Amino acid sequence: MGNDTNVTWHDHQVSRDKRESLNGHKGCVVWLTGLSASGKSTIANVLDHKLYQMGMRSMVLDGDNVRHSLNAGPGMLVDTHGETFAKRFGLGFAAIDREENIRRIGAVAQLFSQAGVIALTAFISPYRADRDRIRKNLEPNEFIEVFVNTPIELCEARDPKGLYKKARAGEIKGFTGIDDPYEPPAAPELVLETADKTAEALADEVIVHLRERGILPA
Repeated sequence: MGNDTNVTWHDHQVSRDKRESLNGHKGCVVWLTGLSASGKSTIANVLDHKLYQMGMRSMVLDGDNVRHSLNAGPGMLVDTHGETFAKRFGLGFAAIDREENIRRIGAVAQLFSQAGVIALTAFISPYRADRDRIRKNLEPNEFIEVFVNTPIELCEARDPKGLYKKARAGEIKGFTGIDDPYEPPAAPELVLETADKTAEALADEVIVHLRERGILPA
């Protein structure tokens, strides 16, 4: 029998409004979603650098980096108190694991947002229901879904990790866009058309959008 009935929510003495006032901008979650090699991580990191130069507080949560730590799977074992942590709590790439991966990231991103930080997430997050679930857990205007719209042909041409090649050869099963679906956002706050634009220009589009929403100062 669990002891979850003994868990109590504690309110903070420092309000979100005070934290945002100190930071000079509002907190939010900028959720970049798109195919592998669509440019999500590159855009997120360029955007992070631009916000830093503006004196804004932001943090990038990247899919690969999180898989090395918070959601490490059986291939990346972490020994904790004599037990294999990853075998107990780690995540693979099955649908249920991907769902939990996004749930955890959503919870972390929410904490950053509540601290008045702009959380920049770069995840394929292929399933619309998972992304919508994160949105429902956040306040209105707090979740900004950004569809990084890159044709799969261009993603395959880039293929920096050689994943599409392996998927086409059958070496990787359940690869998004090849033998597993990607569900594009139905009504994203912003669509980035990447085919003929630089990461710098795309990051600027996000900044303009954040200003228009009142998250960044005008």
